[in-house]
Amino acid sequence: MRKTLKQFLPDHEAIRSNRWLRPFANTLLHPRLWHLNRHSAAGGVAVGLFCGLIPGPVQMPSAAIACILFKVNLPVALITTLYSNPLTILPLYVIAYAIGNWAMGLPPQRFVPPPEMGDLGFLAWSGELSQWMVGLGKPLALGLVLLAATLSLVGYLGVKAAWRTWLIRSWNRRRERRASTP
Repeated sequence: MRKTLKQFLPDHEAIRSNRWLRPFANTLLHPRLWHLNRHSAAGGVAVGLFCGLIPGPVQMPSAAIACILFKVNLPVALITTLYSNPLTILPLYVIAYAIGNWAMGLPPQRFVPPPEMGDLGFLAWSGELSQWMVGLGKPLALGLVLLAATLSLVGYLGVKAAWRTWLIRSWNRRRERRASTP
């Protein structure tokens, strides 16, 4: 599994030679951020799933900062944040809002969809988006944290279980191959 995934990862020289990343090379080239094993991959998935629900365009930078703090796989975390995209963000926020209402003991309320960007500029849309979020208030904020934590935990445990299952199957296949050869 590691060999397959390593084909898609950039090498250290690509990061070192990138002019935008050069000031951060010492931090970004830490071996644990790029090492791929079941612990770092599971941690990267957990960070990516948690940071993927952060509103606005700060999902990937926050995932990168969390990876640096927790020393988990950076590329896995950045790729995992992509689960929240224009197609999935509305259902995720509806679920988060319902979870927040449930956790606060409030009756179910009708969810108001977020403003569309349409002809608005980014700053105007960001302002309307923040007003929309303030209008939803505490249930959405609590629901986002609870949903992000739940997704993060499930993702972490799921990757650990999948990696362990793949490892056990590999061991069994290797043992069978050794037993069948005279």
